[in-house]
Amino acid sequence: MRTSAVDRLRVERWFRAGPEDLFDAWTCPEVLRRWWTAYPGWAPSECSVDLRVGGRYRLGMRDEGGREYVVEGEYEEVQRPSLLRYTWCWQDDELHPGHTSLVSVRFSADRGGTTVLVEHSGLASARSVTRHRSGWNGTLASLEQAVFPTSSTRSKETPHERSTDASRADRRSDR
Repeated sequence: MRTSAVDRLRVERWFRAGPEDLFDAWTCPEVLRRWWTAYPGWAPSECSVDLRVGGRYRLGMRDEGGREYVVEGEYEEVQRPSLLRYTWCWQDDELHPGHTSLVSVRFSADRGGTTVLVEHSGLASARSVTRHRSGWNGTLASLEQAVFPTSSTRSKETPHERSTDASRADRRSDR
């Protein structure tokens, strides 16, 4: 899949935990149900994971108003504890119905903890990149707060990927 700088993003965060622990938090349904949300006030909802190449996953979160956001896809690469690569397709996406993108998550031992690097490519528009960047930053914050609360985190984004504040309405209107 060829991508340009416009249709991809990269978000990185450091956690005070081992790569195995982070990989497991990202792939274990019981743990995902504790943290899989993109914004404060949202709650994890459904979660299913068939962790193998060709296996499928389905993850949901619910906003404060009760609207459900569900993403699903297929695992293309599973290398415990260092790498996950999977397709990403929102259900009921009004702006880009049926659009599938690709997510890679790397877990690298670093300075007594783990750096998690999320690379999301093949997004449908620049607006979608902005919304997903905000969502991934929120998701990593949720992971820290719910599962690794003693982490001393350091987030890093490349300069052209600085997060911007967007209204909740904008966040909900384009994933």
